[in-house]
Amino acid sequence: MRDKYRVLILLFLLISISTSSAYLFLPDYFQSLDSRVRDFYFKVRGEERVSKEIIIIDIDEKSIKKLGQWPWERDKFAKILQNLSASDAGIIGLDIVFSEADKTSPNRLADEFGIKNISFPNYDTILAKTISQTPTILGYIFDFDVKNEKEAPQIPAIFIQKHKSTLEYLPQAAGVTTNLELIQNAGYSSGYMNNIPDDSGIIRSVPLLIYYDMQIYPSLAFEMYRIGLGADKVVLRYSEVGVDDIVLNSQHIKSDRFGKLHLNFRGPFRSYTYIPAVDIYENNFDKEAVSGKYIFIGTSAYGLMDLRSTPMDSVIAGVEIHANMLDNLLSQDMLFKPNWAESLDLFIVFFIVFVMLFIFSKLSLNIFIPIYSMSFLFMLWLNYYILFDLHIILNLLFPMIAMVFSLVAVLAVNYMFETQQKELVKSSFSKKVSKQVMDDLLLDPYSTDLSAREVNATIYFSDIRSFTTISEELKSPKRITDFLNFYMNAMVESIEKNSGTIDKFIGDAVMAYWNAPLEVKNHADKAVQSALEQVNKRDEINKTIHEKFGFDVDYGIGINSAKVVVGEIGSYGRSDYTIIGDGVNLASRLEGLCKPYKVRLIISEFTKELLVEQYVMQLLDIVKVKGKHESVKIYEVLSVGNANEEKSAELLLYEKAHNLYLKADFLNAKEIFYDLYVKYDKYLYNIYIERCVHLANENIDEFDGVYEFTTK
Repeated sequence: MRDKYRVLILLFLLISISTSSAYLFLPDYFQSLDSRVRDFYFKVRGEERVSKEIIIIDIDEKSIKKLGQWPWERDKFAKILQNLSASDAGIIGLDIVFSEADKTSPNRLADEFGIKNISFPNYDTILAKTISQTPTILGYIFDFDVKNEKEAPQIPAIFIQKHKSTLEYLPQAAGVTTNLELIQNAGYSSGYMNNIPDDSGIIRSVPLLIYYDMQIYPSLAFEMYRIGLGADKVVLRYSEVGVDDIVLNSQHIKSDRFGKLHLNFRGPFRSYTYIPAVDIYENNFDKEAVSGKYIFIGTSAYGLMDLRSTPMDSVIAGVEIHANMLDNLLSQDMLFKPNWAESLDLFIVFFIVFVMLFIFSKLSLNIFIPIYSMSFLFMLWLNYYILFDLHIILNLLFPMIAMVFSLVAVLAVNYMFETQQKELVKSSFSKKVSKQVMDDLLLDPYSTDLSAREVNATIYFSDIRSFTTISEELKSPKRITDFLNFYMNAMVESIEKNSGTIDKFIGDAVMAYWNAPLEVKNHADKAVQSALEQVNKRDEINKTIHEKFGFDVDYGIGINSAKVVVGEIGSYGRSDYTIIGDGVNLASRLEGLCKPYKVRLIISEFTKELLVEQYVMQLLDIVKVKGKHESVKIYEVLSVGNANEEKSAELLLYEKAHNLYLKADFLNAKEIFYDLYVKYDKYLYNIYIERCVHLANENIDEFDGVYEFTTK
């Protein structure tokens, strides 16, 4: 016992110090991973309530189709601003920059054609006048790579920096692209539109303020918030490590030390109310919907390329980033990382390693796993609570790493000091075939009941077509073995990945089952999904087989769900953990039916009844297999999900033909089957054509539609 504690102390120091060192000295390397863990929390949380005070006027595909290619004539844009202002819009923020003169303006065209004596409208002047008469906040863009000498727009606010060191923590711009001077001078204020993604290309935070040419400038959303708040000055308070907080009137905005706001995203694309710009232009909108609201005008049209990625969605309009930012400012629920977060992160790492090694290691294995799982889930919940209820950003990755490393360490130590017991278990059950049974026994020797019992299981059989011919072609026993090993490995990998248990290999055939020895939720779905993977991987498998062995293979799969007996079956000296029952035989027969129907996957009606997910499938037939007195409906599974339009039409037409067939209306059924065969060239339809031709010439009094097979 003393030796065990020495090992635990050594592991405690090793894991704690190495994990903490990685946290302190390699933060940039792991930042992307930590951010992705936080992205997962956003996905788990889902959508949140958005502010009803924020409306987005969308230059969308519909608007472009009606008003013409972007950029529009600026008198049109002026009309949109006029209609919004007439509806008492609160503040209008433009996620657009008008950096060049309107080339479609009549006065510009008149100059080009040398017309001097007639006065023509100037669309830029019209827009500038409209901006001066409406509550419009202009947008512009900072450049961080290319330097220029342009001046940024003047902001009607005072920026005060308190306790600032000589270092500059705000992002520093090199150049700026502003609006046309005529338009820029007409606006009351402006804000930059820059949304800067991190190294992974995802926007998780946005700069509230940017430093340019010895001045501080606000973002578009921040400036709209400042104006809405009625604040005439902005106070930046610094600590020794950077920006501490930003104060407007009595509001304290929580940013990081670089003046960035970590966004508490509300949801995926179009979480906010979008109104097409053309509806505003045509004055065809609810005036109350915009009255007194914060309005952003931007674009979601794919052709205009103002699309971004966030933790909630891979494609979102850039204007919605501004909306999220303003929403956070209005609600004061932005995420933030306090100065003491780093110290707390390190304490959590040490605490987790200590608890895991010195407390959890005392637990027996069958108790340790549930408690560890519950602790891990609790840590996930606690991180969730801290992130979304307290709005504090802590490191999510390193506590998880510490917990995983500690788990490995505990298991390794327990293994070292309990090897003798484990070896006894392995010796006792080394004759068992199922790897899953063995793994479960090693975890807890008393947890699995190997005695015979009845369970509802899904049984799977697969078999290679024309294996005798393949064997003759391969000739060499080694080549046959190499081929089978490669093929079986691909099948087994898919079965085990979907929680199945391999029962046995019967030559070139595979038998497997689901829901034994351990319970598997939705076991019918797991079996069907595994089989579909195998069917879909056929071309990939054949590519390798063709390269190595010079031929292609095909295979059939049969699946049935039934109540079976599972347990140890065999002699006293040697036994096998397997399943038996009539349902097993039916699954084997279904695999054999793949040949006459020339399909690769057949399931019974009993499996179909248990399926939870949506699948595209086709009723093949109602049959009596050899050795069975009762008929069964059999289906071919084509894919997961919903059928496309063409496949749906095919299946509906087939269903109509099959219903006529079951009603013994063979001539009409044959006509539809023939049309199906001509159009889709599926062997099944040819089968029914031949049957209809044959049955139409028979004198049948009663017809139940059941086809009886007399061979396996």
